[in-house]
Amino acid sequence: MSEKSDPNMPEVRNGLVYTCIHCGRRYDIYDFIYTCPSCKSLLKIENTAFDDLKRIPAETWKQTFDARRNSNALEIQGIFRFHELILPMIPLADIIYLGEGQTPIVRANQDLSAWVGAPFLVKNDGLNPSASFKDRGMASAISYLNHVIRVKNLDSVLGICASTGDTSAAAALYLSYLPKSKVSAVVLLPKGKVTSQQLSQPLGSGAQVIEMPGVFDDCMRVVEELAQDYHVFLLNSKNPVRILGQKSYAYEIAQQLGWNTDGLTVVVPIGNAGNITAVMEGFVDLYELGIIKTLPRILGVQSHHADPVSRWRASGAYVPVKVSPSVAQAAMIGDPVSFPKVRQLVERYFDDRFFVVSVTENEIMEGMLKANRHGHVVCTQGGESIAGLKRALAEKLIPEAGQFVVDSTSHQLKFASFQQRYFDDAFGPDYGITTREELKNAPVTLESSASKIAQHLGLKRKV
Repeated sequence: MSEKSDPNMPEVRNGLVYTCIHCGRRYDIYDFIYTCPSCKSLLKIENTAFDDLKRIPAETWKQTFDARRNSNALEIQGIFRFHELILPMIPLADIIYLGEGQTPIVRANQDLSAWVGAPFLVKNDGLNPSASFKDRGMASAISYLNHVIRVKNLDSVLGICASTGDTSAAAALYLSYLPKSKVSAVVLLPKGKVTSQQLSQPLGSGAQVIEMPGVFDDCMRVVEELAQDYHVFLLNSKNPVRILGQKSYAYEIAQQLGWNTDGLTVVVPIGNAGNITAVMEGFVDLYELGIIKTLPRILGVQSHHADPVSRWRASGAYVPVKVSPSVAQAAMIGDPVSFPKVRQLVERYFDDRFFVVSVTENEIMEGMLKANRHGHVVCTQGGESIAGLKRALAEKLIPEAGQFVVDSTSHQLKFASFQQRYFDDAFGPDYGITTREELKNAPVTLESSASKIAQHLGLKRKV
């Protein structure tokens, strides 16, 4: 299907620039830069033609996005259904689509809802191609890279990221789709702090994996230095092109709820703060276009082993913290790189609609195990979100009435090792986890005999 044959297909239009969130200076969108060359603050991507989009009636936007949902055009099957709000500069031919986006919202059953304290929905972003939400941002970043390579006729590019697992898997997967003659992938991981399942993903995609001592913050410092001093393409959320794709999470929720965000609370684990930044920016886009009438509440969740944003919200002072081991590995970040963007968004748009809770490692594991016992496939970060919603409702931080959507960022199977550790009482003392027998499970070995198995199960013979 060509762009001209379907009136709902997007048109290519530019107007994008990098804008410093501190000094306001603007830079060419075709440059590989990640901080302001003048003041070193974070950059965001601004659409200087956004006022033109505001002139289009909200109902027209809804009809267009809804029509694209039913389109057979692969280019807009994923996050680029919202092309005008993500990367309108990119022609559809340069878009890389690997099946990301449009993940389902699943209603929690009655038992799980009662345990949490209110009916809620889980958005299953673990059903993305590399089994995490990172594919949203990677689809935009690698589509952008594919476009820039063509426009600027680049001979070779090295894509690089620091990761606790999911970013490396997504980066390696999407980079592997581009020509090997032009693009290579390197990922930096904290040694011993990534699950075997997550480590297998970038290795399987052919990336060069470098393991370093320390935690994610240490890997990120090295990657930031490399991005500052060498010609590499940064694939962490410090790269604002990543944030653009992750905004699609907010767009999808609004569309899946019939564009009705009244009384909505969206629960997001904070980690490096890139995703919660993108979610807030996405809802702001829809609000300014008139597509939604109200901004939702945002409930950020952190492990008490790494909770600088929670402490900032409680005290007003932001101080990086030294992290302790967490089962929610993406939570083990003591100084989230995107926090300045979070603070700015809260001050401008979400002052009375932004909440943060800190939860224990026990609560995180129980949130994951309970959810998966009731029909879900959430990861430890999803367990963190569910635990956060439960705590926020119990503390009456947010109203019990309304709509609640919980972000399950990754697939359960990536974190199967933590589940097994729980079943085996194998957590080290640093985690501070006390297991509960009713949440454990293990296989039972029996003879190959129907009668013996029936006896074990307490079955009664048919009369």
